[in-house]
Amino acid sequence: MNIHEYQAKQLLKKFKVGVPEGRLIEEGSDVEGRAEKAAKELQAERGNKVWVVKAQVHAGGRGKAGGVKVCKTLDEVKSAAKQIVGMKLVTPQTGAEGKIVHKVWIEEGSDIARELYFAVLTDRATSKVMMMASTEGGMEIEEVAEKHPEKIAKVIVDPTLGYHPYHGRKLCKALGLDNALWREGVEFFGGVYKTFMESDAAMCEINPMIVTKQGKIMALDAKFGFDDNAMFRQKDILAMRDIMEENTQDVEASKFELAYIALDGTIGCLVNGAGLAMATLDIIKIHGGTPANFLDVGGGANKEKVSNAFKIILKDPKVKAILVNIFGGIMKCDVIAEGVIAAARELNLKVPLVVRLEGTNVEKGKELLANSGLKITPADGLTDAAKKAVAAAKG
Repeated sequence: MNIHEYQAKQLLKKFKVGVPEGRLIEEGSDVEGRAEKAAKELQAERGNKVWVVKAQVHAGGRGKAGGVKVCKTLDEVKSAAKQIVGMKLVTPQTGAEGKIVHKVWIEEGSDIARELYFAVLTDRATSKVMMMASTEGGMEIEEVAEKHPEKIAKVIVDPTLGYHPYHGRKLCKALGLDNALWREGVEFFGGVYKTFMESDAAMCEINPMIVTKQGKIMALDAKFGFDDNAMFRQKDILAMRDIMEENTQDVEASKFELAYIALDGTIGCLVNGAGLAMATLDIIKIHGGTPANFLDVGGGANKEKVSNAFKIILKDPKVKAILVNIFGGIMKCDVIAEGVIAAARELNLKVPLVVRLEGTNVEKGKELLANSGLKITPADGLTDAAKKAVAAAKG
């Protein structure tokens, strides 16, 4: 799960990490009036003479796409808010379809002396937490890694021992911070680490992290990604979810507790078990096809869950064929068959359907499919299923 920039800053502020003050303006009537009021409030509280109006979408590259405006007058704030709210923002991360902006964040301007980069993420290589920093703030970290890998500093933190000041001092040295800023730097890095750990985040990126001319360290922008499996214990963060920013199929899948990830291919996959699902995606690729999704219905799915999974797959217009690959243990093959039949009939299935069943009640499942009156291609084994699905998609 991802959240907006303004929500990320609210979360960081809770853990005493410095962020610029701002106000949220959502779409609706009199956007200009509400934007002007917000800007005046900030000026009265903070004394700033510059404001920044930022589109709030789950995508990077907003500035280059026209989604971030620096304003020096109230009229400019009003104009920027009116222009950005409702606009279709197209960035490298949104793809050509872009995203519609439903809200903007009006923020006090910052007097920037330096722009830096800082992130905290899970490091799979060490099974620990990595704190990563660079002097090249404001740039995409992938670009920095490609062109200037020597400018990326990495500090590993053992989560069983936690963050300590010496971790922060290593980062301060790597970033070349003035000695007078080290105490604040150590506190800043520690605050971001604490936010990361206590919110069950998978990634926290501060880009840019800034040093102001007044000698303050702040997160000028912030991006969080969270572990979906931990959200049951993070109710406040879960309440920040914005389904308008998510793929329609992802939202539907979450309603039925399905593990679903949209991909770019043409073969829809309905599988039980994450390992089998990954193997199914691999064997489709081996035989020349491209999977349209990862979808794991789980080991204990019922007829309704399978039927809903089937409907989600069919909402993807790129799907040219569907492969159902089930190994029944707890999950019974006849239950899968009933769900597939129900969904195919309700949706008047037009695309080719290949079904491979093995395990508990497999003969009963195959019999139900054979007698359904539907055009279903049975498969014996995973290789046979993949070959038939690829051929069907191409045909």
